[in-house]
Amino acid sequence: MLAALRVMYQQGVAGKTFYMGDEGDIGHNYKYGLVNLAAFLAQSMKETVKYDVCDENSWDLVGGRYPLSNACGQLGQSYQDYHCSEAEKHMECEVDPQMAITATTHAKWWGAPAPLFCGPKSSYPHTGFWNYESICDDPWATPAKTCDVYDGQRAGEFDNSAPFANSGGRTEVEGCCWWGRGVIQTTGVCNFGKLNYFLGKRAKDDGRDARYPGIDFCKTPDAVCASSEHKELKWIAGMFYWIESLQSYSVGGWDYKDELHKFVDNGMAGNSFIDAVSGIVNRGCHNPPCAAGAVDGSYERAANFNKILAELGL
Repeated sequence: MLAALRVMYQQGVAGKTFYMGDEGDIGHNYKYGLVNLAAFLAQSMKETVKYDVCDENSWDLVGGRYPLSNACGQLGQSYQDYHCSEAEKHMECEVDPQMAITATTHAKWWGAPAPLFCGPKSSYPHTGFWNYESICDDPWATPAKTCDVYDGQRAGEFDNSAPFANSGGRTEVEGCCWWGRGVIQTTGVCNFGKLNYFLGKRAKDDGRDARYPGIDFCKTPDAVCASSEHKELKWIAGMFYWIESLQSYSVGGWDYKDELHKFVDNGMAGNSFIDAVSGIVNRGCHNPPCAAGAVDGSYERAANFNKILAELGL
């Protein structure tokens, strides 16, 4: 994490850096930077760190089952439709219906669903659900059953006997390779497109500086979690998202940096600042509930934030 922070603070991307305070501003300057870092870590703890994962877990239950099409989006969302604004449309990835990827990481609780996966309809005409109640270790069954879908599996199995829809109505996983990855879950064709545009092969092809010229994040979005050469990518991706989507957020009179400064200058009291940040990260707006729904784990995110502030002596 520290290596990634050093890169994103000192070098950044396209002239933008991870905010650690304003140069020449004494007094509360260092506190601004530490509070920004605390807010980032609080969200990372909730999104992935507590689960020790990089890829998004399948967690959205529908009728007591985990749809395999959760790869397409959870809570009614459709990740392949997370488009950029018109001004940034040129940055986003194209959806390749033939793309096939299996997540690198997965949840670890008893009966936890298998890693998310995507693939064309020619390979998966329909998808069912993960039956977490199924006993997978039964040598007396005919044929014998073993827990061999993923490492550490203790229960559960695929049930593809019939199509089973996720909360967005999908019953297949074609074009559904854009689930969240990295410490703050970079998600959707726009965000992966921006990674590629500023950090990856697209930057190189356009003749711009590229930190990862050999990685096409639009062709291999799984590189964020799967790269053995660049293990810092899950943190780099998260900080890039933070720079792009949080530090630059200014909507409806609520400006992230202004609100961060107010929070510090007014004694760092209350949860209104971190609750707004959680809304932006988890649902896309600073005043939840947003169009996408209520914030998942708002209380936990705020508790993480306050715990980090205390650890930092703030």
